[in-house]
Amino acid sequence: MYLKTIRYLQDNIQLHNKYPFNIKSFQNLDELQLPTNVTFFVGENGSGKSTLLEAIADLCGFNPAGGNRNHSYNVYAAQSDLSDYVRLSWERKVSKGFFLRAETFYQFASFVDELEGDKYAAYGGKSLHHQSHGEAFLSLFKNAFGNKAIYLLDEPEAALSPTRQLSLIRIIKELEHDAQFIIATHSPILLGYPDATIYSFDEDGIEPIRYEDTIHYIVTKRFLDAKDKMLAELFEDLEEID
Repeated sequence: MYLKTIRYLQDNIQLHNKYPFNIKSFQNLDELQLPTNVTFFVGENGSGKSTLLEAIADLCGFNPAGGNRNHSYNVYAAQSDLSDYVRLSWERKVSKGFFLRAETFYQFASFVDELEGDKYAAYGGKSLHHQSHGEAFLSLFKNAFGNKAIYLLDEPEAALSPTRQLSLIRIIKELEHDAQFIIATHSPILLGYPDATIYSFDEDGIEPIRYEDTIHYIVTKRFLDAKDKMLAELFEDLEEID
């Protein structure tokens, strides 16, 4: 394990009603412990998980737009207002790693195309733009990820089919003992990674949660166990209108 604690400096914040400090999950945040090498952030859209992950990336020296320390390119609003109020405590500091942002991956791929030299070695030997979205993600995971590093992944499932998500789980398992992962996700498949720490972001704050207690697991299981019943309930008011 490398990063062990994330501290939030509540007392230093002047404007609690200004974004991102007004995100409800941050209101009572003090610190998060990272006792395992794989940690997941889960919560509804807008709950703050990606915002906190971006701040961690900024403090690691990674490009907040996505990439590592050596990837210098600009994307509008690619900066972290939160990082000035977050402190990281390390067991062993590492400089290697990568910040994956699904929403800016196209811009990252374009940046790689403009580099000189053997620029595609870490991406399967060809432009990320010449691979499908999911293939490009997996090329990055398989070829660029290694040991003694920290990897911050913001919704990596966005481009991955269920079987490709299982492939990512296998990659994480291969690296787990010598690398650390913090992953913001909505995927009940990724969340099933064994013995991971899961933090739930909601209006009451940020708290550890069991996999089986996440809304992602509960809703998915209910849908798979009783699809017709769940859809009937979902469409019930529409039938009344007709």
